[in-house]
Amino acid sequence: MAEQRARPTSKSGGRSAWRRALTAPPPPEQPPTRRAEAAQAEPEQASVVQAALYRDGVRVSSPATLADTFRELREQPSGMAWIGLARPTEAELLSLAAEFDLHPLSVEDAMEAHQRPKLERYGDTLFVVLRAARYLDASEEVDFGELHVFLGPDFVITVRHGAAPDLSAVRRRMEETPELLKLGPEAVLYAILDAVVDGYLPVVSGVQNDVDEIETEVFRGDPEVSRRIYELSREMVEFQRATRPLVGMLHGLMAGFSKYGTDDELQRYLRDVADHVTHTSERVDGFRLALTEILTVNATLVTQQQNAEMRALAEAGFEQNEEIKKISSWAAILFAPTLVGTIYGMNFDHMPELHWVFGYPFAIVLMSVVCTSLYVIFKRRHWL
Repeated sequence: MAEQRARPTSKSGGRSAWRRALTAPPPPEQPPTRRAEAAQAEPEQASVVQAALYRDGVRVSSPATLADTFRELREQPSGMAWIGLARPTEAELLSLAAEFDLHPLSVEDAMEAHQRPKLERYGDTLFVVLRAARYLDASEEVDFGELHVFLGPDFVITVRHGAAPDLSAVRRRMEETPELLKLGPEAVLYAILDAVVDGYLPVVSGVQNDVDEIETEVFRGDPEVSRRIYELSREMVEFQRATRPLVGMLHGLMAGFSKYGTDDELQRYLRDVADHVTHTSERVDGFRLALTEILTVNATLVTQQQNAEMRALAEAGFEQNEEIKKISSWAAILFAPTLVGTIYGMNFDHMPELHWVFGYPFAIVLMSVVCTSLYVIFKRRHWL
């Protein structure tokens, strides 16, 4: 997942500290020093991706700082401000909250990030959390980003945590269609939703290729496929968390069309986005189900392979045992004449039957009888 920056907090501050900062009256103005001005300018330039003022769908100004944006918006009450931030500082969010009267809870969510997709309305302000996604071909992974959108009567504020989505393309698209942009903040929200949902399509295509490759690897017996299935399954869980709530959010927006007087053409666009989200959510659910089935099949194949290996080992052990039986049987048969021959080969002077006339034939017959008897016994027991 894309790296996300958490809001710095202290153990003693908690929620009440920054809420007091939002609700407390501003301190008396003091003439800033050059060093203070530089310190304030640096984070703004690093966090403010782009700020612009629009009137009737046409850009009329591009302020360099948040302070300039606030001032020019006051001077043009009929305009709309669109401010884009990337991993903003707490001071920047607090200044935005004070200027546009943002609800403390929504500002807290934007500071902390790591939120689930949701849509909440605080008076005239709409707060939307979206989870964007992109597919990384090099590592074959899904990278997730988080986007927070504040919409008011005359402003749109986007707070981006992560690389996706590319809001500069959304801004260019809207500026190229002023008839859509002049519909106001709701039109910008539609364009952002459309960009996020369109960004899901390459991810769906990439995941589909991964699933196809995994199926091939499973039946090929790749030992690393289980790990790949598990990692892709975790990504699909994250993907579900990004797409499934979005379906309900869009239906909630559509339910408020008549109440908030949404433009008819904009209603059609939002319904189209809702259809795409529903289709994507169904595809993601299908991927999770397919991966679960593939994991089950892989476990079955691994078990079958292990059983086959154990069977092969058992057969090899059985064959080895049979060979040992044969060797042991012949060793026992040959032991009898060896024992007799060894005893009478000692050449002692005083030994029984040493000078017996029938001693040699008797020894030969005895060895033959013992060897034959052992051979018959082992043969009946199928050792030979």
